[in-house]
Parts: sequence; structure tokens; C-alpha cells
Amino acid sequence: MTDYLIPLLFATLALLTLRRGTDPYEALLRGASEGLLLLPRLLPCLIALLTASAMLRASGFFDLLSLLLGPLLNTLGISAELLPLMLLQPLSGSGSMALAAELMAEHGADSEIGRMAAVLIGSSETTFYTIAVYFSAAGIQKSRYAVPAALIGDIAGMAAAIMAVKLHF
Repeated sequence: MTDYLIPLLFATLALLTLRRGTDPYEALLRGASEGLLLLPRLLPCLIALLTASAMLRASGFFDLLSLLLGPLLNTLGISAELLPLMLLQPLSGSGSMALAAELMAEHGADSEIGRMAAVLIGSSETTFYTIAVYFSAAGIQKSRYAVPAALIGDIAGMAAAIMAVKLHF
């Protein structure tokens, strides 16, 4: 069934487009060209975010912060090894996914750390990436309350993820 899902989706969209009296190929080309026009505005933000997350990870900043905040996290029932993942998730989805994979390879996917890493990945958004993409696309210059509200949502999601793993496993 899943092998046919994407072709079925494309066929359905093409039929709906034809039903509206629009050429599906022309609509596809128009959408692609509009996407390419956004690229010059999006690319600098994406490069900056990916560079910053790589620099923070390579510099040992996350390891130092884990060492400093480890005792506090342990009293809250959170392994200090999860802190880099929690800090990287709002910056980079691919970086946090790689970090979660490393944690699962080191501790096992069925370990508490592995489970928390998996649930943490799904419980929050790559906030800065999302804001950079959508705000650049919409031409918004000031994020005002969006970043603090999104980070509060990330923290709430991460806390809920940790509690869910603690309660269910």
C-alpha cells in the first residue's frame, strides 16, 4: 500500500488540478520558479544556522555545558548526555538527528537515554530553522515574540517527552 501512496497522491493532485481547468505541469513549473525566487533570501539564514550549530558542536561547547549543568539535570532525572541534543534540536534537525543516533548507538535504542532521545526528537521543532525559513519567505524582519514563544513551546515539549518516557518505561 505504501509503495503506491506517493504516485496516488500525485495522480490525485494532477486530476484535481485538471478539474479546476489548470495545466498541472504549468502549475508545477510556476511553483518551482516561485520557490527558486525565495532561495536568495533563505540561503544566508540557512548557511548561518548550519554553521553556528556545527561550530557549537565542534568547539566542545555542548560538552562543557553538559559537564556544568550535569548535577542539576541529574536531580531532575535527566541524563546530562541529553543536554546537547536538547540544545541542538532548536537549531538543526539533521544535527540533532545525528546526535540522537550517536546516543542510541552508544547506549542502545531501548535504553532510557535512547528512548528519551527518540521522543525528544519528535517532541520539538527546529525552531530557528523554521523561523528563518518562514519569516524570510514572508519578508518579516523582526521576530518579536515568535522566538520566545517557540522556545517556550520547545521546552514544554521536551519536558513532556521526558515525563512521558519516565512514566511509560
